[in-house]
Amino acid sequence: MNFIVLGAGAIGCYVGGRLAAHGQPVCLVGRPHALEPIALRGLQVTDLDGFDRTVPTSTLQLAATLADAAPGVDSIILLCVKSGATESAARELAAACAPGTPVISLQNGVDNVARIAALAPGLNVLAGMVPYNVVLRGAQVHRATAGHLQLQRDAITERIAPLFNVAGLATVLPADIRAVQWGKLLLNLNNPVNALSNLPLRQELLDRDCRRVFAALQTEALRVMARAGITPAQVTAVSPTLLPHVLRLPNWLFTRLAKRMLQIDATARSSMWDDLEAGRVTEIDALCGAVVRLAVQQGMAAPLNARMCELLGGLRQRLTGRQMRQMLGL
Repeated sequence: MNFIVLGAGAIGCYVGGRLAAHGQPVCLVGRPHALEPIALRGLQVTDLDGFDRTVPTSTLQLAATLADAAPGVDSIILLCVKSGATESAARELAAACAPGTPVISLQNGVDNVARIAALAPGLNVLAGMVPYNVVLRGAQVHRATAGHLQLQRDAITERIAPLFNVAGLATVLPADIRAVQWGKLLLNLNNPVNALSNLPLRQELLDRDCRRVFAALQTEALRVMARAGITPAQVTAVSPTLLPHVLRLPNWLFTRLAKRMLQIDATARSSMWDDLEAGRVTEIDALCGAVVRLAVQQGMAAPLNARMCELLGGLRQRLTGRQMRQMLGL
């Protein structure tokens, strides 16, 4: 098997780096600014559990486009681009890949597989969920939180899951990947809160005002999901319906009940913070926007998530948790 990572950002470099460190053929497809440090120094892959391995450039293939990577009959595409680039990636996949090529979406959001399949109908497009925060700085990629990769059950994922596990990418194949995606989306509703707060994740989660905004977004999303008949999977130690209540607790109690949630590297931040910092388009439409669209389909409104879309769409200043609460009317 030959793994091609389309979108060599933080997630793509971590997953691809762990596979390459275990001896699997890996090609990283990305922009020059992302690949140049790796071409010079190799890819250092680390995690909060102490793993530290540098994958030399000689064992990695680096490519500017998927066509340059030359996918073949034994290729498996790991799609790691941001949700806003899904359509352009799908067109690239359709042009470069043979019918039936497996494409595993390791992206945030709940509708990427459908969007890819619409533009590249001949491919075997499968959903995945990445639970952890990953930070890419130059030629070092670091996993800052814990969790298991979850992949849609299919003949190809049944083949690669044992390989992923041996490579240090703990992987499970859930019965209902759609429920897992919605469960992850609930957690990702903290991404805009973290981005606007300008705080590291752990520090932001210790700010009760920020947590109350996060909880309000989740509560609204859960109400919409319930109307749509969607039961989100539990992807953390706390159930989706209980988590908003835990988030609203005073700090003295929250820190005792949410110890695992706070096991985060001190410097870790959301990928949306990175996008906001760099002036890039964020994934807010794939997260809060998905809640708003589902609400419309159900004849409902989701004003808090809609307001967060507005803030991330036009606001470049940072806000305290209290200011966010005020702007959302909480």
